[in-house]
Amino acid sequence: MTQLVISYQLLSSDPQGLADAIRVEQSIEFPNELAEDWIQKDVVGQIVNMGATVNGITHVEIAYNPDNTGYELPQLLNVLWGNVSILPGVRITAVDFPESILSKFRGPRFGVEGLRKMFDAPTRPLASTALKPMGSSSKQYAQMAYEIARAGFDTIKDDHSLSNQPWSLWRERVELISEAVRKANAETGGKCVYAPSLNLPSDQIALAALEAKALGAGALLILPGISGFDVMRSLAEDDQIGLPIMGHPALLGSFVTSREQGISHGVLFGQLMRIAGADIGIFPNFGGRFSFSKSECTEIAEAARSELSHLKPIWLSPAGGMTLDRISEMVDFYGRDTASLIGGALHRGDLYENSLAMVQKMKSLA
Repeated sequence: MTQLVISYQLLSSDPQGLADAIRVEQSIEFPNELAEDWIQKDVVGQIVNMGATVNGITHVEIAYNPDNTGYELPQLLNVLWGNVSILPGVRITAVDFPESILSKFRGPRFGVEGLRKMFDAPTRPLASTALKPMGSSSKQYAQMAYEIARAGFDTIKDDHSLSNQPWSLWRERVELISEAVRKANAETGGKCVYAPSLNLPSDQIALAALEAKALGAGALLILPGISGFDVMRSLAEDDQIGLPIMGHPALLGSFVTSREQGISHGVLFGQLMRIAGADIGIFPNFGGRFSFSKSECTEIAEAARSELSHLKPIWLSPAGGMTLDRISEMVDFYGRDTASLIGGALHRGDLYENSLAMVQKMKSLA
């Protein structure tokens, strides 16, 4: 397969007309009949398959010349979901990426096996949490992190909404939490890492990543829906940084929540997260406070782990209102390459004791 093949679900009374509009709009955005013959043949997308229309829905595959992407992530995203995002009744259901595109991206630096080595966790799932709630002071977050790391957690991340609020300024928070985690690790021999949120103005993100590393952070939390997928890619590929990347779903929900419009769960939270370099992909688990179904979560899991050229499989981090009593269910469903993320529920009672119970549960599932 040498072309970039995008599969669409069309809800239209004229699927042929809509498919023709898409293949032109997503390539030359110019009257097709006015373009030179070679452009119509080699640059404009070509319909390679059109299924029967059932209940008003038609599945179409359109192949694009990979040269159209410039082999860079911003333009690749533009070809995938640029102007077509404005057309009603269009949903991307699958993407087949050619090797010519995938070879241009490093993808996850660590992936599943790299983080297993980092955490000395050859078979077990990982224990992850987020520091909450907003409004706490940096000292309070640091104390929380110390208790959680002392219990043996693998990753502690900022809640994604923590940025530079006056009650917990970014640099102060990163410095204090990094020191707290370092102290806990020294006492227990643990390997816990802290991932500060880089939910910052775009001109500050790259320098903040380096500063976070210098202050002792062991990972980074990126919000690609807000900061940009290519920002996440640039941080993941930067050898000066060289830290695991956690990708958060903030602002990405509107791409997937409609059954008639948007991008499939697997493409967005599986393939694109990997191409952009996330080592851990966070997404809402089924049965939580969001609307993802079991089948949608299965789609994410398969896309995050299936063969995608040289790109490493990534950890799944199902979250969103999860509780301690659902850990076994999550690991049974997703497998042991799961970084179960439980946040607020750890605070129902003694934080250290609850954290220790979660760690012990993870070890029992190895």
